Amino acid sequence: MLFDTHAHLNDTQYNEDLQEVINRAQNEGVTNMVVVGFDRPTIQRAMELAETYEFIYACVGWHPVDAIDMTDEDLVWIEELASHPKVVAIGEMGLDYHWDKSPKEIQKEVFRKQIRLAKKVNLPIVIHNREATADIVEILKEEGAEEVGGIMHCFSGSPEVAQECVKMNFYISLGGPVTFKNAKKPKEVAAEIPLEKLLIETDCPYLAPHPYRGKRNEPSYVKLVAEEIAEIKGLTFEDVAVATTRNAKKIFAIK
Repeated sequence: MLFDTHAHLNDTQYNEDLQEVINRAQNEGVTNMVVVGFDRPTIQRAMELAETYEFIYACVGWHPVDAIDMTDEDLVWIEELASHPKVVAIGEMGLDYHWDKSPKEIQKEVFRKQIRLAKKVNLPIVIHNREATADIVEILKEEGAEEVGGIMHCFSGSPEVAQECVKMNFYISLGGPVTFKNAKKPKEVAAEIPLEKLLIETDCPYLAPHPYRGKRNEPSYVKLVAEEIAEIKGLTFEDVAVATTRNAKKIFAIK
């Protein structure tokens, strides 16, 4: 019973063998997945997958790297999709200061618009953060994101920041990096954040866990993330699998 809370099965890397990838996930006990769309093509594909597979859900939003491309029409479209029964969150949204395609001020504006939209449609938000922690936390507070809460996707910050996000009604999601031998912060977060506030994900096809680091990631590998967290916390794999699935179903309002 595993829930991959953040997958990009809508990526073109799965065009040739999508069904095999899904079969492998199910064989490893992955019972649910959320496929995340972050621009027009990936949102459309996420919706197609959610409508095709009973156990796949969609998250729809606009990525900060591409914030400069988002139009008012795109925001209206996302709002319309939010009423679809298989759409469980808005995102991924946030700030990314690593790439310079979209100016910071435009990223912030698009981020704020999506938080406000999520509050309007009463859905949780999924946060992408790259080298922008202080600004993200500030905007979440200013916009009252605590009202809907959400997920700090593939969290790479400190335990202190994680605790601050938990206080704002956010879950901390860990992916492949927690399995890397040199990943000090994710391991500390796994140790310190209570299990009832943790989620697991792959972010596939990116960030494959050890021993697949550097290769294409896929949902079946989320089992390795759960196993690593169990080892860090001194719990059984079943403890982590059951709790993180329960947490995911709670934040996504899935019965």
